[in-house]
Amino acid sequence: MADPSSYRPKPGQIPDSPGVYRFRDEHGRVIYVGKAKSLRQRLSSYFQDITGLHPRTRTMVTTAASVEWTVVSTEVEALQLEYSWIKEYDPRFNVKYRDDKSYPSLAVTMGEEFPRVQVMRGPKKKGVRYFGPYAHAWAIRETVDLMLRVFPVRTCSAGVFKRSAQIGRPCLLGYIGKCSAPCVGRVSAEEHRELAEDFCDFMAGRTGAYLRRLEEQMREAAEEMEYEKAARLRDDMEALRRAMEKNAVVLADATDADLIAVAEDELEAAVQIFHVRGGRVRGQRGWVTDKVEAVDTAGLVEHALQQLYGEEKGDAVPKEVLVPALPDPVEPVAQWLTERRGSRVDLRIPQRGDKKDLMATVQRNAGQALALHKTKRASDLTTRSRALEEIADALGLDSAPLRIECFDISHLQGEDVVASMVVFEDGLARKSEYRRFQIRSFAGQDDVRSMHEVVGRRFRRYLQEKQKTGEWQDGPGAPEDTAGPGGAVSPGEVIEPDAPADDRPKRFAYPPQLVVVDGGQPQVAAARRALDELGITDVAVCGLAKRLEEVWLPDDDDPVVLPRTSEGLYLLQRVRDEAHRFAIAYQRSKRTKTLRSGPLDAVAGLGDTRKKALLKHFGSVKRLRAATIEQICETPGIGRKTAETIAAALAASAPPAPAVNTATGEIMDDAEE
Repeated sequence: MADPSSYRPKPGQIPDSPGVYRFRDEHGRVIYVGKAKSLRQRLSSYFQDITGLHPRTRTMVTTAASVEWTVVSTEVEALQLEYSWIKEYDPRFNVKYRDDKSYPSLAVTMGEEFPRVQVMRGPKKKGVRYFGPYAHAWAIRETVDLMLRVFPVRTCSAGVFKRSAQIGRPCLLGYIGKCSAPCVGRVSAEEHRELAEDFCDFMAGRTGAYLRRLEEQMREAAEEMEYEKAARLRDDMEALRRAMEKNAVVLADATDADLIAVAEDELEAAVQIFHVRGGRVRGQRGWVTDKVEAVDTAGLVEHALQQLYGEEKGDAVPKEVLVPALPDPVEPVAQWLTERRGSRVDLRIPQRGDKKDLMATVQRNAGQALALHKTKRASDLTTRSRALEEIADALGLDSAPLRIECFDISHLQGEDVVASMVVFEDGLARKSEYRRFQIRSFAGQDDVRSMHEVVGRRFRRYLQEKQKTGEWQDGPGAPEDTAGPGGAVSPGEVIEPDAPADDRPKRFAYPPQLVVVDGGQPQVAAARRALDELGITDVAVCGLAKRLEEVWLPDDDDPVVLPRTSEGLYLLQRVRDEAHRFAIAYQRSKRTKTLRSGPLDAVAGLGDTRKKALLKHFGSVKRLRAATIEQICETPGIGRKTAETIAAALAASAPPAPAVNTATGEIMDDAEE
């Protein structure tokens, strides 16, 4: 636990102007980003007596090891920079709304020659008009199915469209009247685009004029005794009305607005958003967050606005945003929204009428979402915490291992030896931190030496990153073979960061509290030896043996046996199995490349079929290389002449034998040799 006074800026050093600040931990990782109208006043509040701070703020300032800031001209610029840094660094102490799903939208690809109506998820694309988001994809499909009767716009994929054009026959929708079949020329590109534009106008809320036009056409058809046409128009109107009923009118004045409501307790908060377009609820979405910083309702609203509109521009930002509490100050946020839209955005709290009633409905939804989330998550959060505590107790650790790294070795009969490293933080997989290694030494089937190599390489990189950021000058564990921007360096020499201006730590810069290896006592001893050689003593090591699921510790003759029902054992098994899966996937990918570009490719006249037959017969290129010509001839489809050619090609491509120290029996590297 750090003392905030150890990195407190000197008096008068902090400017009294708007800006954005970042707190970093001892490893240089950004853990909190904030903005302030006055940097001096805001940062000074963090360095008061820590007993008077909010518990979460106290945790943040004692975890941090440094603070830095950037001065900007206005509060709007501060808001924009804060949003950019939160997206870039993903700080652990900032409010981050978690959405358990991606919400679908109804999309019309107006940028194509023949626009297509479809369901889309993910980031928005240029040239596409979006409506929604909706809570469920099936709701979009039901609406589209009703509207295709009136607006027969193309809904097929590019492959289906191209195929129908080639064979000269439309798909089923074209035959039943739910597609105008532009693929076979029933309508021109211009006529089809008009249909798509009418579809978009109707979805955008301009429904009254279109329904009145259909009604007028129906009357005219009836007067001219075209009763079939009149009946068809009547059915079209009924289909459109049913589609409109799925989005009930909630605001009579055809308002375009987003309503945001927040439900919160001491630990968590839920946000619900209703998207109202043309007076109708066109979509709904929600987020949940842990309140890892001291933040009130106004602060939660501000964070929600940043996440909701940070990537949006133009009409995606509505004319009116209704919230339960206004950010303080409200002017920079309102100006930022106006800039995103390109015209004035009214940010306010509804006081009366239909909008206040609708806000109450959104608020009830937020309360229900928070209650449901707490019910679902309680067991998971409790279980993970209990698992980490059980691991700490079993291994004799001072605290729960919040970051666990697991290593596994994989090979195929000594060929293509690889290793994997998976990372679990707070009991959950952090896949962005996964790494894979190709074993460089002549390890063969020696998993122990391979484990020693990969653990050493991982933590040697960690020490190099510490050295580059100037965290230490000299001491145990300084890697003698470290090379910086200028070449080789001697132990203790500080390397200037060869990094961008933001000085972000590299991918190996964060050490775990626990290293888990897949294996028993020999693998654990190898990993511990690799750490000791680097002078790393503050990282615990254990191994999980598959046979009896025993937990091995360095220098212990007997394993630690956790109960089969232990949550700690279950978490270790998940970590180990994930490392095994990741290693196997990498090894298989290398095996596929070996089959495609291995030594057999150099043999003239040897096709894929006979290559596979050889590898199936011998099991590996190594065994094939050691076989005699007579043994190669035993492979189906291989004659003596071909066998002689294969043997000669493999002998020419054989790797040189490693040099061996006759005194110790160890394999020497190039420098020793």
